[in-house]
Amino acid sequence: MANNTPKKASQTDWHPADIKAALDKAGWTLRALAAHHGIRASSTLSHTFERSYPLNEKRIADAIGVPPQVIWPSRYYPGGTKKPRGLRGVRALQSTQSRCQSNGSERKAA
Repeated sequence: MANNTPKKASQTDWHPADIKAALDKAGWTLRALAAHHGIRASSTLSHTFERSYPLNEKRIADAIGVPPQVIWPSRYYPGGTKKPRGLRGVRALQSTQSRCQSNGSERKAA
């Protein structure tokens, strides 16, 4: 029998209900915040609860009054820099000069 429990974010990330409660305490709803930033649908902001959207993370965090790293620490390195997201981000980290193809002619910088 398959286990149909949904995947959970890191234990240290805020729960979506906690984020919504913090927005409510700050006088915002997702719909009002979306309208404030010229976004047509509040679902665009709510997708940030499950996936990494740096711009929307910042919009939500600014409305609450805390840095995005506090709300979603699993998406940031300890120094505060953003972790790469998606397959392209992972590949970019794995790519090195030794793996890159070259035509054999190397020039030194002037």
